[in-house]
Amino acid sequence: MTEPQLSPRAARTRSALISAGMELLAERPVDAIAIDEFVASAQVAKGSFFNHFKDKRQFANAVASEIRGEIEQWVGAINSGVADPVERLAGGMIAAAAYALASPRRTIVLARSFGGLSLGEHPINAGLLRDLRDALRQGLIAIPSEQVGVLYWLGSCQTLMGGIVDGSADRDAAQGLLTDLLRLGLRGLGVGAEQVESSSGADTVRRRFAQLDRFRAG
Repeated sequence: MTEPQLSPRAARTRSALISAGMELLAERPVDAIAIDEFVASAQVAKGSFFNHFKDKRQFANAVASEIRGEIEQWVGAINSGVADPVERLAGGMIAAAAYALASPRRTIVLARSFGGLSLGEHPINAGLLRDLRDALRQGLIAIPSEQVGVLYWLGSCQTLMGGIVDGSADRDAAQGLLTDLLRLGLRGLGVGAEQVESSSGADTVRRRFAQLDRFRAG
Protein backbone atom coordinates (compact mmCIF):
# COMPACT_ATOMS: atom_id res chain seq x y z
CA MET A 1 0.00 0.00 0.00
CA THR A 2 1.34 3.44 -0.98
CA GLU A 3 2.07 5.81 1.89
CA PRO A 4 0.11 9.08 1.81
CA GLN A 5 2.03 12.11 0.57
CA LEU A 6 3.09 14.31 3.50
CA SER A 7 3.44 18.05 3.51
CA PRO A 8 7.03 19.29 3.91
CA ARG A 9 6.34 20.23 7.53
CA ALA A 10 4.74 16.88 8.34
CA ALA A 11 7.60 15.07 6.62
CA ARG A 12 10.14 16.96 8.76
CA THR A 13 8.21 16.11 11.91
CA ARG A 14 8.00 12.44 11.02
CA SER A 15 11.69 12.37 10.11
CA ALA A 16 12.60 13.97 13.45
CA LEU A 17 10.55 11.38 15.32
CA ILE A 18 12.11 8.51 13.38
CA SER A 19 15.60 9.86 14.08
CA ALA A 20 14.79 10.14 17.78
CA GLY A 21 13.49 6.59 17.72
CA MET A 22 16.71 5.34 16.13
CA GLU A 23 18.67 6.71 19.08
CA LEU A 24 16.38 5.88 21.99
CA LEU A 25 15.40 2.40 20.80
CA ALA A 26 19.06 1.44 20.59
CA GLU A 27 19.28 2.01 24.33
CA ARG A 28 15.99 0.52 25.58
CA PRO A 29 13.02 -1.48 24.26
CA VAL A 30 9.98 0.52 23.24
CA ASP A 31 7.94 -0.53 26.28
CA ALA A 32 10.54 1.12 28.52
CA ILE A 33 10.34 4.49 26.75
CA ALA A 34 7.55 7.00 27.24
CA ILE A 35 6.10 8.86 24.27
CA ASP A 36 7.12 12.05 26.05
CA GLU A 37 10.76 10.98 25.66
CA PHE A 38 10.41 10.44 21.94
CA VAL A 39 8.80 13.84 21.33
CA ALA A 40 11.26 15.61 23.63
CA SER A 41 14.20 14.10 21.76
CA ALA A 42 12.62 14.98 18.42
CA GLN A 43 11.74 18.47 19.69
CA VAL A 44 8.17 18.26 18.44
CA ALA A 45 4.79 18.61 20.12
CA LYS A 46 3.28 15.49 21.67
CA GLY A 47 0.20 15.82 19.47
CA SER A 48 2.44 15.49 16.43
CA PHE A 49 3.31 11.96 17.47
CA PHE A 50 -0.32 10.87 17.19
CA ASN A 51 -0.69 12.59 13.83
CA HIS A 52 1.70 9.97 12.45
CA PHE A 53 1.44 6.93 14.74
CA LYS A 54 -1.43 5.40 16.68
CA ASP A 55 0.82 4.02 19.44
CA LYS A 56 4.40 3.18 20.39
CA ARG A 57 4.28 -0.24 18.76
CA GLN A 58 3.38 1.20 15.38
CA PHE A 59 6.10 3.80 15.86
CA ALA A 60 8.74 1.16 16.65
CA ASN A 61 7.71 -0.81 13.58
CA ALA A 62 8.02 2.34 11.47
CA VAL A 63 11.55 2.91 12.76
CA ALA A 64 12.44 -0.71 12.03
CA SER A 65 10.97 -0.37 8.53
CA GLU A 66 13.32 2.52 7.85
CA ILE A 67 16.24 0.32 8.84
CA ARG A 68 15.02 -2.56 6.71
CA GLY A 69 14.81 -0.11 3.81
CA GLU A 70 18.46 0.80 4.31
CA ILE A 71 19.45 -2.87 4.33
CA GLU A 72 17.39 -3.36 1.16
CA GLN A 73 19.55 -0.72 -0.53
CA TRP A 74 22.71 -2.57 0.54
CA VAL A 75 21.29 -5.85 -0.79
CA GLY A 76 20.41 -4.14 -4.07
CA ALA A 77 23.93 -2.73 -4.36
CA ILE A 78 25.72 -6.02 -3.73
CA ASN A 79 23.40 -7.94 -6.07
CA SER A 80 23.48 -5.41 -8.89
CA GLY A 81 24.10 -7.33 -12.10
CA VAL A 82 23.97 -10.73 -10.34
CA ALA A 83 21.59 -13.18 -12.03
CA ASP A 84 22.33 -16.44 -10.21
CA PRO A 85 19.68 -16.75 -7.45
CA VAL A 86 22.02 -18.58 -5.07
CA GLU A 87 24.61 -15.84 -5.45
CA ARG A 88 21.85 -13.32 -4.76
CA LEU A 89 20.84 -15.17 -1.59
CA ALA A 90 24.45 -15.17 -0.48
CA GLY A 91 24.70 -11.48 -1.31
CA GLY A 92 21.76 -10.75 0.94
CA MET A 93 23.44 -12.39 3.91
CA ILE A 94 26.74 -10.66 3.16
CA ALA A 95 24.97 -7.31 3.00
CA ALA A 96 23.24 -8.02 6.33
CA ALA A 97 26.59 -8.76 7.96
CA ALA A 98 28.23 -5.66 6.51
CA TYR A 99 25.33 -3.51 7.69
CA ALA A 100 25.52 -4.91 11.23
CA LEU A 101 29.23 -4.17 11.30
CA ALA A 102 28.77 -0.61 10.03
CA SER A 103 25.58 0.24 11.98
CA PRO A 104 25.49 -1.76 15.24
CA ARG A 105 23.06 0.56 17.01
CA ARG A 106 20.52 0.41 14.21
CA THR A 107 20.94 -3.34 14.11
CA ILE A 108 19.98 -3.45 17.79
CA VAL A 109 16.85 -1.44 17.03
CA LEU A 110 15.92 -3.86 14.25
CA ALA A 111 16.47 -6.86 16.52
CA ARG A 112 14.01 -5.39 19.03
CA SER A 113 11.29 -4.81 16.47
CA PHE A 114 8.26 -6.96 15.82
CA GLY A 115 6.90 -8.12 12.45
CA GLY A 116 10.31 -8.49 10.81
CA LEU A 117 9.48 -11.85 9.26
CA SER A 118 6.17 -11.04 7.57
CA LEU A 119 6.13 -12.54 4.10
CA GLY A 120 5.90 -10.21 1.13
CA GLU A 121 4.96 -7.13 3.12
CA HIS A 122 8.36 -5.50 2.71
CA PRO A 123 10.38 -5.29 -0.50
CA ILE A 124 13.40 -7.00 1.05
CA ASN A 125 11.21 -10.02 1.85
CA ALA A 126 9.62 -9.97 -1.59
CA GLY A 127 13.05 -9.95 -3.24
CA LEU A 128 14.14 -12.89 -1.13
CA LEU A 129 11.01 -14.78 -2.11
CA ARG A 130 11.74 -14.18 -5.80
CA ASP A 131 15.29 -15.47 -5.42
CA LEU A 132 14.10 -18.58 -3.61
CA ARG A 133 11.51 -19.24 -6.31
CA ASP A 134 14.11 -18.83 -9.04
CA ALA A 135 16.52 -21.15 -7.24
CA LEU A 136 13.77 -23.75 -6.80
CA ARG A 137 12.74 -23.53 -10.43
CA GLN A 138 16.34 -24.05 -11.52
CA GLY A 139 16.80 -26.99 -9.17
CA LEU A 140 19.55 -25.22 -7.19
CA ILE A 141 17.94 -25.67 -3.76
CA ALA A 142 15.61 -28.12 -2.03
CA ILE A 143 13.26 -26.73 0.65
CA PRO A 144 9.88 -27.91 2.03
CA SER A 145 8.10 -24.70 1.02
CA GLU A 146 8.72 -21.09 0.03
CA GLN A 147 7.53 -19.86 3.41
CA VAL A 148 9.95 -22.14 5.24
CA GLY A 149 12.74 -20.92 2.96
CA VAL A 150 12.01 -17.25 3.67
CA LEU A 151 11.79 -17.77 7.43
CA TYR A 152 14.94 -19.89 7.44
CA TRP A 153 17.03 -17.39 5.47
CA LEU A 154 15.79 -14.31 7.26
CA GLY A 155 16.31 -16.03 10.61
CA SER A 156 19.85 -16.96 9.62
CA CYS A 157 20.58 -13.37 8.58
CA GLN A 158 19.12 -11.96 11.78
CA THR A 159 21.08 -14.44 13.89
CA LEU A 160 24.26 -13.44 12.08
CA MET A 161 23.60 -9.73 12.60
CA GLY A 162 22.95 -10.30 16.28
CA GLY A 163 26.12 -12.33 16.66
CA ILE A 164 28.20 -9.57 15.07
CA VAL A 165 26.71 -6.88 17.32
CA ASP A 166 26.62 -8.91 20.52
CA GLY A 167 30.21 -9.99 20.06
CA SER A 168 31.40 -6.49 19.10
CA ALA A 169 33.10 -8.14 16.14
CA ASP A 170 35.70 -6.31 14.10
CA ARG A 171 35.78 -6.67 10.33
CA ASP A 172 37.90 -9.82 10.29
CA ALA A 173 35.82 -11.52 12.98
CA ALA A 174 32.57 -10.51 11.27
CA GLN A 175 33.76 -11.90 7.95
CA GLY A 176 34.84 -15.13 9.62
CA LEU A 177 31.48 -15.57 11.30
CA LEU A 178 29.73 -14.72 8.05
CA THR A 179 31.76 -17.26 6.08
CA ASP A 180 30.89 -20.06 8.50
CA LEU A 181 27.19 -19.21 8.81
CA LEU A 182 26.79 -18.59 5.08
CA ARG A 183 28.28 -21.99 4.33
CA LEU A 184 25.99 -23.63 6.87
CA GLY A 185 22.97 -21.70 5.61
CA LEU A 186 23.49 -22.63 1.97
CA ARG A 187 23.93 -26.27 2.89
CA GLY A 188 20.64 -26.07 4.78
CA LEU A 189 18.93 -24.89 1.59
CA GLY A 190 20.29 -27.91 -0.24
CA VAL A 191 22.79 -26.00 -2.41
CA GLY A 192 25.40 -28.23 -4.06
CA ALA A 193 28.78 -28.52 -2.38
CA GLU A 194 30.72 -26.85 -5.21
CA GLN A 195 28.49 -23.78 -5.26
CA VAL A 196 28.47 -23.58 -1.46
CA GLU A 197 32.24 -23.30 -1.48
CA SER A 198 32.37 -20.79 -4.32
CA SER A 199 29.67 -18.58 -2.75
CA SER A 200 30.94 -18.65 0.84
CA GLY A 201 34.71 -18.75 0.48
CA ALA A 202 36.77 -16.19 2.38
CA ASP A 203 38.02 -14.55 -0.81
CA THR A 204 34.47 -14.21 -2.13
CA VAL A 205 33.27 -12.69 1.13
CA ARG A 206 36.11 -10.16 1.18
CA ARG A 207 35.50 -9.22 -2.45
CA ARG A 208 31.79 -8.64 -1.91
CA PHE A 209 32.43 -6.70 1.30
CA ALA A 210 34.72 -4.44 -0.73
CA GLN A 211 31.90 -3.94 -3.22
CA LEU A 212 29.76 -2.54 -0.40
CA ASP A 213 32.64 -0.32 0.70
CA ARG A 214 32.54 1.28 -2.75
CA PHE A 215 28.75 1.60 -2.53
CA ARG A 216 28.99 3.42 0.80
CA ALA A 217 31.78 5.68 -0.44
CA GLY A 218 29.81 6.57 -3.56
